[in-house]
Amino acid sequence: MGKRHGSLKKSLGYQLNANFKMIMIYKRISLLAALVLIHQIHGQSIEWQFSGEIRGRYETLDGQFRSNKTGGDQGFFMRSLFHLKAVNEKWTAGVEIQDSRSYLTDSGSAISNSYVNSADFLQAYVEIPVSGFLSGDYLGSLKIGRQTVSIGSKRQIERVSFANVIKAYTGGHLRLKNNGEDEWHAFVVSPVDRQPDDFDQILDNRHEFDQEEFNRIIWGLHYRNADAFPELLPDTWGEIFAYGLYERDAFGNESLNRRYLTPGFRIYRKKRVGLWNYDIEGALRFGSRRATSAPADTTDLDVFASMLLFRLGYTFDHTWEPNFAFQWYWASGDDDPNDGDFDQYERLFGGRRTDLNNTSLHGPLTPANLSAAGFRFEMLPTVRSTFRATYSAAFLASDTDSFIQGKQRDPGGGSGNFLGHVFDTRFTYQFDKNWGVELGASLFIHEDFTRNNPQAPAANYTSFLYSQLTYTF
Repeated sequence: MGKRHGSLKKSLGYQLNANFKMIMIYKRISLLAALVLIHQIHGQSIEWQFSGEIRGRYETLDGQFRSNKTGGDQGFFMRSLFHLKAVNEKWTAGVEIQDSRSYLTDSGSAISNSYVNSADFLQAYVEIPVSGFLSGDYLGSLKIGRQTVSIGSKRQIERVSFANVIKAYTGGHLRLKNNGEDEWHAFVVSPVDRQPDDFDQILDNRHEFDQEEFNRIIWGLHYRNADAFPELLPDTWGEIFAYGLYERDAFGNESLNRRYLTPGFRIYRKKRVGLWNYDIEGALRFGSRRATSAPADTTDLDVFASMLLFRLGYTFDHTWEPNFAFQWYWASGDDDPNDGDFDQYERLFGGRRTDLNNTSLHGPLTPANLSAAGFRFEMLPTVRSTFRATYSAAFLASDTDSFIQGKQRDPGGGSGNFLGHVFDTRFTYQFDKNWGVELGASLFIHEDFTRNNPQAPAANYTSFLYSQLTYTF
C-alpha cells in the first residue's frame, strides 16, 4: 500500500510539474504578445530583429578516461538558435528558441541533457533601459524573465558557447556601464532545469519542456574598473565580486542544501603587441551543504574552499601576434570526507573550456580538486583565423578526493595525485560574416592516478578530434 501511495504521489508530482511548466511558457508568450499589442495600439513604432545560428559538430573520442566506460565514443551534435526581438525606445522584448540534438551516439555514450534539449525556450524576457544610477554617470538595462547570464571572465557564470546546450536562468539582471567602461552587474535568478533527464529519452532526442528550479536561488554583485591602478599598473583592469547560492529541498527535487557565499577578485591586462599580459583571478567560498541530497541526510558540513587562476604571457611583435603564456589553475579538494567539512571548490555555473581543455565528449579537467600548470600559445595567422595550443600537467589538489570528470576516487590516497599530461589545440576560420569553421584535437596521457585507482578505465590515453561548421544570421 505504501509503495502504491508513493507511486501515485510521484505521478501526481510529475503532472503538477508539467502543468506548471506549461503555465510558465504560456505566461512568457502572453507577456510578449501583450506588450507588442499595447504599444501597437498606441501607435508606437516597433523594430523587429531576428538573428540566430545553426551549428553542426562531429566528435570522436578514443580511449575513455571515465569510469564504467570502455572503448571510444562519437557524436554528431546539432544546435539551432532563433532569437526574435521587438525593440522600442522604452523596452525590448525577446524570445530565443534553442533546439539541440544528438546523433550517432549509443548506449555507451557519455551524453546527458547538456547535449540534448529539443525545441525549448532558452530566453523569454523583457529588457528596460535604466539611467541615473551612481551619480547619473551610468547607463544600462534591467532584464527580467528567462535569460542567459555571462559576466567578467565567465569563470563564475557563463553563457557557454561550445556546449551543445546553453544553460538558462529566470529572474532579474541589472547591468550598468559608464563612458570609461566601468561596469556593474547585480542579479538574482533561479537556474532552469534541463529536461528530459532520462538517458533513453535523451538518446532519442525526446522533447520535454524545461522547468525553473525555484528552490535554488543564485545572486551576484560584480564590479569592473577599466583602469584600476593607473600609476602602478597601467592598462590594468580590476574586478571584485560576490556570488551566492541558496537551495532547499522541494517536492520531487531534493538538493544538497547548499548555502554558499563566494567573494573574489580579478586583475588582468589584455594582450597587446610588445607588452606583458596577465590574468589573476581568485575566490574563496564559505557556507554549508549536505554530503548527499537524500531526505534523511540532515547533517550540515562546513564549507571552506578556494580557487586561483594565474596566467602571465607576452605578445611578440610579429604579423601573427603570437602570445606565449604560463598558466596555473588551482581549485581546492576535500581531504577527508569524514571530518565534518567540505573543502572542494565546485564548478557551479562558470566555464572551463577557455582556460583548461576542449570539452563535450572530452573535457577531463574542470576547476574542482585540480592543480594544473602548463603553457599556452595563441596567434592570429590571418584576420579571419585564430590558433591556440595548450599543455598542462594535471594533478589532484587532494589525492583522497575525487577526479570529478572521470568519476573516480581513492579515499586512501594510495593511487597518487598525478592525473596526466593534457594537450589541447583548436583552429578557427571565418569565411565571411555568416560561415565559420572550427577544428580541434586533444590528447590526455593517463598517469599514476588515472591508471592505478580502483575505478580506473583500461585505457592509457584519451584522444579527441572534432570539426564544426557554423552558420550565423
